[in-house]
Amino acid sequence: MMIFFTVVLPVLVVFMVGYVVQKWRKIDIKSVSTVSIYILIPSLIFRTFYTADLNMQYLYMVVFALILLFLLILIGKIYARIRKYDSNTESALILTTAFMNSGNYGTPIILFAFGEIGFAFSVSFMVLQSIIMNFFGVYYAARGKAGISVALRSVMAMPATYAVVLALLFQTFNVHLPENLFNTIDMVANAAIPTVMIILGMQLAMIEWGDFEWGKISYGVIVRLIASPLIAWGVVSLFPLDPILAKVLIVSYAMPSAATIVMYAVEFDAKPRLVSSTTLISTLLSVVTLTILLQWM
Repeated sequence: MMIFFTVVLPVLVVFMVGYVVQKWRKIDIKSVSTVSIYILIPSLIFRTFYTADLNMQYLYMVVFALILLFLLILIGKIYARIRKYDSNTESALILTTAFMNSGNYGTPIILFAFGEIGFAFSVSFMVLQSIIMNFFGVYYAARGKAGISVALRSVMAMPATYAVVLALLFQTFNVHLPENLFNTIDMVANAAIPTVMIILGMQLAMIEWGDFEWGKISYGVIVRLIASPLIAWGVVSLFPLDPILAKVLIVSYAMPSAATIVMYAVEFDAKPRLVSSTTLISTLLSVVTLTILLQWM
């Protein structure tokens, strides 16, 4: 229970603040999200990559993430084929299982659980997952309605992409920012995580209860919260990973379905009701599964 009170509960309290405020005031989430996407998150990402000691561990992270992505997509395709689901339902199942909430849920949990070292790995993984989700997530949500070019444009429209590129250029050419300028970026970056946590609570408040497809939701929840971290645990043994990074990756893959995919499902009509309800239920149940996993680790 100590893990719950010291790691999980503090994060849940911030989510609840966003949930209650949204239910009470009906805030325009898009405006808050825009500030986060275009100012706060790029600052956090730039700071992380600008100060990081980039090494082979980051390459292992990329390979690991791609392996897990294709394994989870394959599982979704096989299950949809066995159940004789149409392509739209298959896409919805893939969206809810292959893409996890490693950003506004995963990073604060990992910060509380593993400290600053784990947090740096988590932010890097968050960027990687954002790129993967903005490409493959958009592709599966828009399959049949838009081409790969839409997914590619989505990645190129991400401010985070340019924050990574700029930070890597600064590292490569040994460019040092003036201390006052870096302190400004650092200050803005510190606001990123609490803001995205509040946004998640607000997003959950927008999901409506009722008429749930429990069979499909159960599949999504089991794969996302149980099968995914077990697969991750098996795959990390194939790489010479830093022990902290290995734990960060396993915990990241135990996160609930990503809230971002709900927007994709709505925009491209990829079973938005199923996607949003699976996201809600997996987020609620993750309180238990994450506590158990962190206690075990």
